[in-house]
Amino acid sequence: MKHLISLKEQSKEDILKIIDLAKRLKERRELGETTDYLSGKTLVMLFQKSSTRTRLSFEAAMTELGGHAIFVDSRTTQFSLTDFNDEIRAVMRFGHILMFRAKKASDVEKAAYYNQIPVIDGCSEKYHPAQALSDILTMAEHSGGVDKIGKIAWLGIENNVSNSLMLACAKLGIQMAIAAPEIDKDSVDKELNNQAEGTGLITRTLDLKEALKGASFIHTDTWMNMEFFEEGKVKPEHEEEYRRRKEKLLPYQLNANLVDRYTSQAKVMHCMPCHIGYEISRDAINHPNSIIFEQAENRLHAQKGIIMWLLDKEIN
Repeated sequence: MKHLISLKEQSKEDILKIIDLAKRLKERRELGETTDYLSGKTLVMLFQKSSTRTRLSFEAAMTELGGHAIFVDSRTTQFSLTDFNDEIRAVMRFGHILMFRAKKASDVEKAAYYNQIPVIDGCSEKYHPAQALSDILTMAEHSGGVDKIGKIAWLGIENNVSNSLMLACAKLGIQMAIAAPEIDKDSVDKELNNQAEGTGLITRTLDLKEALKGASFIHTDTWMNMEFFEEGKVKPEHEEEYRRRKEKLLPYQLNANLVDRYTSQAKVMHCMPCHIGYEISRDAINHPNSIIFEQAENRLHAQKGIIMWLLDKEIN
């Protein structure tokens, strides 16, 4: 049975197949054609963390594919009252595919271990494969194909999103330069790093000029964990870490001056939500090169490709 956890399990051919499915389904949507390939199928969406794009894209994707999506907020369930393994095995009995936005990747792996239904890591502390695949789709659209994407640059902090994007790029033969003075320690996966770095396509440097030289796309993501905040304010217990990160990472902010100075043709990308004044500036979001909102929309199309691929469905 196929699962989408970290992209360590997928081959180059698997990734290209998902991207191709997403592209063709997007084209059909734009032509106003129906895509009822999954009538009678149910996607269970289990959330341990809050979400905007992940929930919207997966739920809309399943609806447009003719199936049904069930949103399950773990806070309103009985997961906290019982053994996780028992509860997740029961939950998976109600659907044909599980998308799990989890606090711990190990819990996603536990769900997949039972091989009841295909499991998707919808974002954990280590991985975000659905985001990486939609980013590949976006870059391919703006380049004329996956094989024409060229070099990409990542700025700020290494984390779950950069992990998945780095591995996807490495498997597809895409060069990636990482300019990140810090790594989110919870995101570290040595096996994933070894897979990506073994290709020789991944470089790390703190020299912004070097990282951005020849880049066709510039990516960034939040420096701050969502757990730092409550109602838009920093929790007192995270204040010191918040200030430390901001001071250390601000020189690696993605802003218009950086783009115009080092790589004026590069497209600006951010997986959202954007934290303005931190990892990205307002003038970068509004820059003529920004494709952030196209990137967000492509989550919908990539999720369709993922679901169809996991369920071994072809487009007629």
